[in-house]
Amino acid sequence: MNWTQLIQAEMENGYKSAFGLLDKLGDDDLGWKPATGENWMTVGQLLLHLANSCGFAMRGFVTGDWVPPAELGYPEDMEGMLPAEKLPSAQSVAWARDYLEKDRRVALECLETAGENGLAERVMAAPWDPEHQQCLGHHCLQMVSHMNIHKAQLFYYLKLRGQNVNTLDLWGM
Repeated sequence: MNWTQLIQAEMENGYKSAFGLLDKLGDDDLGWKPATGENWMTVGQLLLHLANSCGFAMRGFVTGDWVPPAELGYPEDMEGMLPAEKLPSAQSVAWARDYLEKDRRVALECLETAGENGLAERVMAAPWDPEHQQCLGHHCLQMVSHMNIHKAQLFYYLKLRGQNVNTLDLWGM
């Protein structure tokens, strides 16, 4: 198996199960966040982040364009954006679903643009870890993992809300 096949296989399952979890939400859920602890994203903030957590980051690695799309509502200077209350939110569940599909298409385009040789041979560092060089394929695979982590976060949000979800939902079965 090569980088392209590996990344596409991981993406297929990740996006499929993320779409399934989105189907369990309504727009009235967007403002919910866990009641205990601190610095939690709301469901809406999590959906926005999930909906651009893979393909748009891959685009950054493949093209060098790390400016977030304007429609996401992030400020151009994202320094200090980590506190959850500063993060923008999805406008609706339907918007998040559409944007997640857009993210999936961007990810597939990035894999095609990079090509198998580029994924295997192009070495670079992530902007957030300039000392750690990795091949492009590994970075792209990590962005699929990034999406899957936020998908799992959404799964646990649903569980905390008392919704009927189980491991099969998490894995898209």
